[in-house]
Amino acid sequence: MSQTKDILADGVWRNNVVFSQMLSLCPALAVTSGATQGLGMGMATLAVLIASNVLVALLRRLITDEVRIPAFVLIIATLVTIVDLVMNAWLHELHKVLGLFIPLIVVNCLILGRAESFACKNSVALSALDGLAMGLGFTFALTLMGALREMLGSGTLFSGAANLLGPAMGVLEMRLYPGDGILVMILPAGGFIVLGLMIAAKRALDARKPAPQAHAIPAAAVAS
Repeated sequence: MSQTKDILADGVWRNNVVFSQMLSLCPALAVTSGATQGLGMGMATLAVLIASNVLVALLRRLITDEVRIPAFVLIIATLVTIVDLVMNAWLHELHKVLGLFIPLIVVNCLILGRAESFACKNSVALSALDGLAMGLGFTFALTLMGALREMLGSGTLFSGAANLLGPAMGVLEMRLYPGDGILVMILPAGGFIVLGLMIAAKRALDARKPAPQAHAIPAAAVAS
């Protein structure tokens, strides 16, 4: 149970791929002009990450060290192609909005990094959990960034969710205030501003947590 909690805490918060590792910043900055786009990109990456971790863990005893990186890339590329085709068929409008960034999941260092550092060394169950935790952390980061940029820049939240994610997601759409917001927030510069502020906020929150205290040494032991 402790290991499960550690994996989940690392993926979602402590070792968050965007806010702590500062990896996968290209999609984090490029597709987060709105919360809907951030959520869609995060979920696509989450699906690939879980599936690739599971397959790498299953095949880890068959893949030799000499070919492990090409084998991992081949597995990831196959899964990304499947996700790309599924999104084009079932979520066509979202597929058009995300565009080139769906195929570029292949070169997302998060996915290859987890295959190399975790999945090829652990069981299928733990690898699936690691993929879920890291994917949820990535989705959380993209959705939160998109939500902040959209609220500040447009005064809306999850705009276009019914069109991009399906009619059932229309309940997420809302307008927070009338009129327009701060235009720069939905432009590329706004992505850098929001990302920097969120990284700083996470570090400030982490710094406020009390450090684990070492066990006190009994006085008798010191005297001896």
